[in-house]
Amino acid sequence: MQGNILLVEDDLEIARIIRDMLIRNDYKVTWATTGLEGWEDFQSATYDLVLVDVMLPEMDGLSLCKNIRLKSDIPMIIISARKADEDKVKGLGLGADDYIAKPFSMLELKARVESHLRRWRRYQGIPEKANQTAYRHGLMVDWDEQQIFLHSRRVTLTGKEFDLLAILAQHPERTFSKHELYEHVWKQVETDEVHTVTVHIKSLRKKLHDSVKTPRYIQTVWGKGYRFIGE
Repeated sequence: MQGNILLVEDDLEIARIIRDMLIRNDYKVTWATTGLEGWEDFQSATYDLVLVDVMLPEMDGLSLCKNIRLKSDIPMIIISARKADEDKVKGLGLGADDYIAKPFSMLELKARVESHLRRWRRYQGIPEKANQTAYRHGLMVDWDEQQIFLHSRRVTLTGKEFDLLAILAQHPERTFSKHELYEHVWKQVETDEVHTVTVHIKSLRKKLHDSVKTPRYIQTVWGKGYRFIGE
């Protein structure tokens, strides 16, 4: 387990997306829908990091941050639709370690959670765990070093090939169109360059020894795009 996280968010759709992303990345998540519930959860268990929305019923997020900080030094990240500078300053002044404004990407949130947990563990003198994921059939991905291994042998990928694998693997079973992959990986609005995605996927499959007909990792969804099916 990567860590135990308390998520305090009253928007059910956003909370489920965040919770599911964290669980997929091997975190244990306790989800509270009000500030008071979050405060009670915090006092009844031990957590490694807290994600707190500002606008909460029963007890607002800033008050919750203040209460938590009086009892613990663990990392706290405020998540909120409120973007005013004074809100950020107030939240950080009450003890929050970071502030992320909605809407935000799950990749950005994941990176911030990992960064704060690394700092917290270094501060406590806890040895860092390798940020790696092992899949069936011999594939292992080292996310921090951006390296992959197949049956313990390193496979050399280009930067774009690794980025393609990352966006697919971090959203398993979701089908991405070529247009979406081009925009995510090449950071450009698609023109007539989707063939570039096809070429890179073909190269990535070859390096993974992944058959189009019987795929282990990257599956073609005919007429729609690609999805990651690694277990």
